[in-house]
Amino acid sequence: AESAKTAAVAADCWAKLGQAGFTRSDVVLGVGGGATTDLAGFVAATWLRGVRLINIPTTLLGMVDAAVGGKTGINTAEGKNLVGSFHTPAGVLCDLHTLNTLPRNDFASGMAEVVKCGFIADPLILDLIESDVEGAVTAGGTHVRQLVERAIQVKADVVAGDLREALPEGLGREILNYGHTFGHAYESATDYAISHGISVTLGVLTATFFSARLGWVTPEYFASLQHWLKPFYTPYQETLTGADPERILAAMRLDKKNTGDTLGCILTRGAGRMEKTKLSFEGEVRPLLTEWREHLGAMG
Repeated sequence: AESAKTAAVAADCWAKLGQAGFTRSDVVLGVGGGATTDLAGFVAATWLRGVRLINIPTTLLGMVDAAVGGKTGINTAEGKNLVGSFHTPAGVLCDLHTLNTLPRNDFASGMAEVVKCGFIADPLILDLIESDVEGAVTAGGTHVRQLVERAIQVKADVVAGDLREALPEGLGREILNYGHTFGHAYESATDYAISHGISVTLGVLTATFFSARLGWVTPEYFASLQHWLKPFYTPYQETLTGADPERILAAMRLDKKNTGDTLGCILTRGAGRMEKTKLSFEGEVRPLLTEWREHLGAMG
């Protein structure tokens, strides 16, 4: 998983490609979860300055997030995905039967990302989950295929319009970063004890808590989001509240969207209304993070 997304593993893959005589007419297959397809994509993007890539994600999170976004990368000791490239796959094949092999927590991790897609762009996703709440955390749920397809469509539509997060005005691909700025920091600060999907879920809660404290959304809106995401984050509250807050802040300072002493992040003004903003680390992020962690520790 994340521990294999390193320069050493990428270098070993490059060596194997060289030994096999891999040329530009060949294709790299990434078979596995999001960490695997991230690494495979980075290897494909950098070998001979770019060869074809086909992703075959075998986890729910891989299907609806990593495999379809065109972002590839590896981790360093300093943080997650700080080295990478944009490299769109030639194809993505999702076999839903592989979801039956996932532990419940891994499936829930992916479904949390699906829920996020519902809040940022497709409210029908939330209606489908509401009609089968238990199925939302098990691979045998009634609406799994439709939920996967709708979540992929949300991401594909956004990425098609702004692959490199380069729109000069407004929100393009950055809308997908809702929860990621905080989530990536939680992963690093807990040494990846919390999976990516759950970290982003906690990140979405954090971003919405910040939004509520800044007056962008009502406390009731935050409470509704907390209700939706409770099945996914509850087992990990203690892990996050026990993490070193200075490590969380240090990881946030390395986020690619930062400028100077401000944190660049996506907050919300309500369902489907995301907005990018900048917050002062010492004047806003530190006190709000302290307040959020106290709130998280008190949540049932």
